[in-house]
Amino acid sequence: MFYAYILRSEKNGSHYYGHCSELNKRLKRHNAGKVRSTKAYKPWKLIYSEEHQTKSEAYKREQFFKSVDGYRYLKMKGII
Repeated sequence: MFYAYILRSEKNGSHYYGHCSELNKRLKRHNAGKVRSTKAYKPWKLIYSEEHQTKSEAYKREQFFKSVDGYRYLKMKGII
């Protein structure tokens, strides 16, 4: 299984969109400061995730979340 996920920084409220195969391990890496783009804004809280069959599907969903239409979708659903 692969996951598309959204994190929220508890430090400043910003969001991070990503995809991975092991969600719990990935969240631990973010909170341990081992991800360059997120270490300054830790701690992170997982606010949303979706399960996908392939890495490609999870990546496409991550890209959708980062788009204008994805932002509108996430706001409409009350996720962000």
